[in-house]
Amino acid sequence: MDAKRIIAGFFLPDDESWLRHANPWSIWTRFITLPFIVLAVWSRVWIGWYCLVPLAVLIVWVIINPRLFAKPASYDNWGSKAVLGERIYVNDTGGCKQSRHKIAILVLTILQTVGGLILLYGVWKLDFQITLHGMSFIYLSKMWFLDRMVWLYEDMQESPG
Repeated sequence: MDAKRIIAGFFLPDDESWLRHANPWSIWTRFITLPFIVLAVWSRVWIGWYCLVPLAVLIVWVIINPRLFAKPASYDNWGSKAVLGERIYVNDTGGCKQSRHKIAILVLTILQTVGGLILLYGVWKLDFQITLHGMSFIYLSKMWFLDRMVWLYEDMQESPG
Protein backbone atom coordinates (compact mmCIF):
# COMPACT_ATOMS: atom_id res chain seq x y z
CA MET A 1 0.00 0.00 0.00
CA ASP A 2 1.40 3.41 -0.91
CA ALA A 3 1.46 6.63 1.13
CA LYS A 4 -1.49 8.25 -0.64
CA ARG A 5 -3.76 5.33 0.26
CA ILE A 6 -2.59 5.23 3.88
CA ILE A 7 -3.19 8.98 4.36
CA ALA A 8 -6.54 8.90 2.57
CA GLY A 9 -7.58 5.82 4.55
CA PHE A 10 -6.95 7.68 7.80
CA PHE A 11 -9.01 10.73 6.88
CA LEU A 12 -11.52 9.12 4.51
CA PRO A 13 -11.75 5.44 5.45
CA ASP A 14 -14.72 4.43 3.30
CA ASP A 15 -16.81 5.42 0.28
CA GLU A 16 -19.41 7.08 2.49
CA SER A 17 -16.75 9.44 3.92
CA TRP A 18 -15.57 10.40 0.43
CA LEU A 19 -19.13 11.18 -0.68
CA ARG A 20 -19.83 13.23 2.46
CA HIS A 21 -16.53 15.10 2.03
CA ALA A 22 -17.65 16.00 -1.51
CA ASN A 23 -20.11 18.39 0.13
CA PRO A 24 -18.84 21.92 -0.61
CA TRP A 25 -19.25 22.87 3.07
CA SER A 26 -16.92 20.05 4.05
CA ILE A 27 -14.40 20.90 1.37
CA TRP A 28 -14.12 24.62 2.04
CA THR A 29 -14.35 24.53 5.85
CA ARG A 30 -11.50 22.04 5.86
CA PHE A 31 -9.54 23.91 3.20
CA ILE A 32 -9.41 27.13 5.24
CA THR A 33 -8.00 25.39 8.32
CA LEU A 34 -4.28 25.84 7.48
CA PRO A 35 -3.98 29.51 8.55
CA PHE A 36 -5.62 28.65 11.87
CA ILE A 37 -3.18 25.77 12.41
CA VAL A 38 -0.31 28.14 11.66
CA LEU A 39 -1.74 30.71 14.08
CA ALA A 40 -2.13 28.04 16.78
CA VAL A 41 1.50 26.97 16.41
CA TRP A 42 2.66 30.60 16.23
CA SER A 43 0.73 31.35 19.42
CA ARG A 44 3.35 29.40 21.35
CA VAL A 45 5.08 32.78 21.68
CA TRP A 46 2.09 34.31 23.47
CA ILE A 47 0.52 31.42 25.37
CA GLY A 48 3.30 28.84 25.65
CA TRP A 49 2.25 25.22 25.86
CA TYR A 50 -1.40 26.24 25.88
CA CYS A 51 -1.00 26.56 22.11
CA LEU A 52 -1.52 22.80 22.03
CA VAL A 53 -5.20 23.27 22.95
CA PRO A 54 -6.26 25.12 19.77
CA LEU A 55 -3.86 22.95 17.76
CA ALA A 56 -5.51 19.78 19.07
CA VAL A 57 -8.98 21.18 18.33
CA LEU A 58 -7.93 21.98 14.75
CA ILE A 59 -6.40 18.55 14.21
CA VAL A 60 -9.60 16.93 15.46
CA TRP A 61 -11.54 19.23 13.11
CA VAL A 62 -9.49 18.12 10.10
CA ILE A 63 -10.07 14.46 11.01
CA ILE A 64 -13.81 14.61 11.73
CA ASN A 65 -14.76 17.22 9.11
CA PRO A 66 -15.41 14.74 6.27
CA ARG A 67 -17.83 12.84 8.49
CA LEU A 68 -19.86 15.83 9.71
CA PHE A 69 -21.58 16.94 6.54
CA ALA A 70 -24.29 15.17 4.58
CA LYS A 71 -23.74 14.01 1.03
CA PRO A 72 -24.42 16.93 -1.30
CA ALA A 73 -27.60 17.09 -3.35
CA SER A 74 -25.41 17.37 -6.45
CA TYR A 75 -21.82 16.55 -7.26
CA ASP A 76 -21.88 18.91 -10.22
CA ASN A 77 -19.55 21.56 -8.80
CA TRP A 78 -15.80 22.11 -8.90
CA GLY A 79 -15.10 21.13 -5.29
CA SER A 80 -17.12 17.92 -5.39
CA LYS A 81 -15.47 16.91 -8.65
CA ALA A 82 -12.06 17.59 -7.09
CA VAL A 83 -12.85 15.26 -4.17
CA LEU A 84 -14.25 12.56 -6.46
CA GLY A 85 -11.23 12.90 -8.75
CA GLU A 86 -8.94 12.50 -5.75
CA ARG A 87 -10.86 9.36 -4.82
CA ILE A 88 -10.21 7.98 -8.32
CA TYR A 89 -6.54 8.93 -7.99
CA VAL A 90 -6.14 7.25 -4.60
CA ASN A 91 -8.00 4.07 -5.59
CA ASP A 92 -6.24 3.62 -8.95
CA THR A 93 -3.51 1.17 -7.99
CA GLY A 94 -2.37 0.43 -11.53
CA GLY A 95 -2.12 4.06 -12.61
CA CYS A 96 -3.72 3.36 -15.99
CA LYS A 97 -6.65 5.70 -15.37
CA GLN A 98 -4.39 8.60 -14.54
CA SER A 99 -1.48 8.08 -16.92
CA ARG A 100 -1.90 11.42 -18.69
CA HIS A 101 -2.03 13.19 -15.32
CA LYS A 102 0.79 11.30 -13.62
CA ILE A 103 3.65 13.77 -14.14
CA ALA A 104 1.55 16.83 -13.27
CA ILE A 105 0.27 15.15 -10.10
CA LEU A 106 3.83 14.24 -9.09
CA VAL A 107 5.12 17.78 -9.70
CA LEU A 108 2.20 19.34 -7.81
CA THR A 109 2.70 16.96 -4.89
CA ILE A 110 6.39 17.91 -4.77
CA LEU A 111 5.46 21.61 -4.89
CA GLN A 112 3.03 21.15 -1.98
CA THR A 113 5.79 19.40 -0.03
CA VAL A 114 8.26 22.20 -0.76
CA GLY A 115 5.63 24.72 0.36
CA GLY A 116 5.14 22.73 3.55
CA LEU A 117 8.86 22.78 4.28
CA ILE A 118 9.00 26.53 3.67
CA LEU A 119 5.99 26.98 5.96
CA LEU A 120 7.53 24.86 8.72
CA TYR A 121 10.76 26.82 8.52
CA GLY A 122 8.88 30.12 8.66
CA VAL A 123 6.83 29.06 11.68
CA TRP A 124 9.91 27.67 13.42
CA LYS A 125 11.87 30.90 12.84
CA LEU A 126 8.77 33.03 13.53
CA ASP A 127 9.33 34.78 10.22
CA PHE A 128 6.03 36.14 8.95
CA GLN A 129 7.13 36.57 5.31
CA ILE A 130 8.57 33.06 5.00
CA THR A 131 5.48 31.63 6.69
CA LEU A 132 3.21 33.53 4.32
CA HIS A 133 5.24 32.40 1.31
CA GLY A 134 5.04 28.78 2.47
CA MET A 135 1.28 29.00 2.97
CA SER A 136 0.84 30.67 -0.41
CA PHE A 137 2.97 28.01 -2.06
CA ILE A 138 0.88 25.26 -0.44
CA TYR A 139 -2.44 26.85 -1.35
CA LEU A 140 -1.51 27.61 -4.96
CA SER A 141 -0.11 24.15 -5.61
CA LYS A 142 -3.03 22.51 -3.77
CA MET A 143 -5.58 24.42 -5.84
CA TRP A 144 -3.74 23.43 -9.02
CA PHE A 145 -3.63 19.82 -7.77
CA LEU A 146 -7.38 19.91 -7.06
CA ASP A 147 -8.02 21.34 -10.51
CA ARG A 148 -6.07 18.39 -11.93
CA MET A 149 -8.31 16.09 -9.87
CA VAL A 150 -11.36 17.72 -11.48
CA TRP A 151 -9.79 17.04 -14.87
CA LEU A 152 -9.14 13.40 -13.89
CA TYR A 153 -12.74 13.04 -12.68
CA GLU A 154 -14.13 14.50 -15.90
CA ASP A 155 -11.86 12.27 -17.99
CA MET A 156 -13.26 9.26 -16.16
CA GLN A 157 -16.82 10.37 -16.79
CA GLU A 158 -16.10 10.53 -20.52
CA SER A 159 -14.40 7.14 -20.74
CA PRO A 160 -14.87 4.88 -17.73
CA GLY A 161 -12.71 1.83 -17.38
